[in-house]
Amino acid sequence: FHLWGASGLTGAWAEENTREAIYDAFRRKETYGTTGPRIQLRFFAGYEFEPGMAQVDDMITRAYQGGVPMGSDLGAEGDRAPRFLVWAARDANSAPLERLQIVKGWVEGGEAREQVYDVACSDSGEPDPVSHRCGDNEAEVDLDDCSFSQDKGDAELATLWSDPSFDSSQRAVYYVRVLE
Repeated sequence: FHLWGASGLTGAWAEENTREAIYDAFRRKETYGTTGPRIQLRFFAGYEFEPGMAQVDDMITRAYQGGVPMGSDLGAEGDRAPRFLVWAARDANSAPLERLQIVKGWVEGGEAREQVYDVACSDSGEPDPVSHRCGDNEAEVDLDDCSFSQDKGDAELATLWSDPSFDSSQRAVYYVRVLE
C-alpha cells in the first residue's frame, strides 16, 4: 500500500492515548514534525547524562530523571556543556535511517547563524571529528520506481552528544533532523 501526499505529520510524546494526555504533551512542547514518514524521535538535554546512556534499556527513564525533554529550556550550569541524548526509529513502511543531525542556531552580531552536526551515522559509521559529517553509506534510490536500498542504513540510531563549540555565554537553540 502506498502513501502519497505533500503534508507533514506531528508527533507528540503522551503518557497515554487520551485527549488530556495528548494536550499535556502539546503544553510541554514535547512534540516534533515529520515530512511524512512516521519516524519516532526522542531528544533530551542534561548535565548528568553518562557515557553509554544511549545504549541502556532504561535510557528514556534516565533521560527524564537527569535532564529535560525536547521543547524544554535547559538552564545554564556555569561553563558546563550539556549533553544531548538523541534516539530515532525508522518507519517500517519507509527507508532505513542514514544519520542523525543536530542543528544549532544562535544570533551573533545581530545575524542568525546555524551549524549542522552529524551526530550518529548508520552502518556503524562515526562522524568525522573535524567536519562533523558522516561518510556516504552508499544507499541508492531508483528514480524510475522510487525503490531504495534495503541493505543500507539502520532501523534505529541513538547517541549521546556534546556541542564541541559550546559557549556558555551564547544563547542557542538545538533541534534534531533525521535523514533516511
